[in-house]
Amino acid sequence: MAYSYEPHHFEEFEVGQEFESVGRTVTEADFVAHSALSGDWTELHTNAEYAEDGPFGERIAHGPMTFVHATGFVYRCGIVERTAYAFLGMNYMDLPNPVYIGDTLSLEIEVTDKNDVSHDDAGIVVLDTVMTNQDDTVVFEGDMKFLIKREE
Repeated sequence: MAYSYEPHHFEEFEVGQEFESVGRTVTEADFVAHSALSGDWTELHTNAEYAEDGPFGERIAHGPMTFVHATGFVYRCGIVERTAYAFLGMNYMDLPNPVYIGDTLSLEIEVTDKNDVSHDDAGIVVLDTVMTNQDDTVVFEGDMKFLIKREE
């Protein structure tokens, strides 16, 4: 069962701490919205007839769309709401399996590192993430680095 969490300042994150997102079902509207925003109308993602004869047998989500869902789950948990100054990047990202229309996704998050930086009002928090579908198949893994506000 997923939970909604309070915003965390830098000091409140602890290495080893875990969070779980809510679930969300991917829709055709998601595919269309991502294509419209990104300009990527590749047929593997947008043409059902073409994709049916492809390696996956149906349309699959854009890789960047899968990443965007993962970052959205982090924000939806609430842990970085109004405390994240910036998303700083990732050391690694893997998309081991495709996401299909109708998949229900959720994200597990673990704090793996905290670092002081030259900012007096913030520090870096690294969140290791694993996103799975309804069958517990991993569709995304990666660590996300955030610059997180300190308590005032």
